[in-house]
Amino acid sequence: MAENKAANRKKLAGWAKALAPVALGGLAGLAVAVLLQRNSDEGAPPRPPAPPPVVRAAPAPRPQQASRPAPPAAVRPAVPPAAAPTGAAVPAWQRFAVAAGPVAGRPMIAVIVDDMGLDRRRSARAVALPGPLTLAFLTYGRELPEQTAAARRAGHELLVHIPMQPDDGAADPGPNVLRADLAPEELERRLAWGLTRFAGYVGVNNHMGSRFTADRRAMMALFAGLRRRGLLFVDSRTTPRTAAPWLAHEMSLPFAERNVFLDNENDSSEVRQRLRQTEHIARRNGLAVAIGHPRDATLEALAAWLPTLGEAGFALVPVSAIVRERLRLASGAAGAGNGGR
Repeated sequence: MAENKAANRKKLAGWAKALAPVALGGLAGLAVAVLLQRNSDEGAPPRPPAPPPVVRAAPAPRPQQASRPAPPAAVRPAVPPAAAPTGAAVPAWQRFAVAAGPVAGRPMIAVIVDDMGLDRRRSARAVALPGPLTLAFLTYGRELPEQTAAARRAGHELLVHIPMQPDDGAADPGPNVLRADLAPEELERRLAWGLTRFAGYVGVNNHMGSRFTADRRAMMALFAGLRRRGLLFVDSRTTPRTAAPWLAHEMSLPFAERNVFLDNENDSSEVRQRLRQTEHIARRNGLAVAIGHPRDATLEALAAWLPTLGEAGFALVPVSAIVRERLRLASGAAGAGNGGR
């Protein structure tokens, strides 16, 4: 037993002696490895710090459709109230109308002088007549801006006297005549040309035009152009077949028509007789429109007759006042037809 213990101690001592170099070598190797790693870390550039973890914000809750705020009022287009139209909404036939004097129930007479602007001397005599007259200047007159400005300063109202196709193919109405066979685009071009010759007019009347004014399709195109521009139309009634009165009613175009031609004959006594006819129609109907031309006989008769109208119980008015009266009468008739409602 004792011998066995001694033998075991001797074996253990031998094994320790044999393993000591191995253990020391392992410990030394471990120490060298640690030292090498430390030296390598010290010679290398410092490592950047690890980035912080990304923290994602929770998505904002989507607002409900009803909770979206309305855009500020400042960025919304301004819409003028219907009850307060701007100045641009006033049609040209009212904007450039000459104010009529007090009528006070008297019959109204409008005198239109056609073919203005060609004969400068006689046109100036017409401008010098007491008014208000309605002066219709031809589109191909000379120095029209100067002549029409003088007419406005004298207190007269203006029309554009536009050449229109007559029945007589040999007659020459003038340049850029409105013809019944024109395409709508060309008709509009010629109308636009005539309406740019001068400014400050209330509307249009026809120079000649017995063929054109009898053509319903052509007159519809003309009236559409006038209505877009806020202008009135005066029918010179160069033909009994004119389509103008009915179309003006259908298209709601401000309208008047000639009752008397003063100077189909260039004679003073004939003109005076036509002026008496004008008075008779005005007394009977409450209004009358007479058309003359800047001819010596007509100008002399008008110079003597115009100052007497007030004492004779008539009101001399521009043609726009006749148009207003016609609209008033038509509105009253429509109201009576609806039981006054």
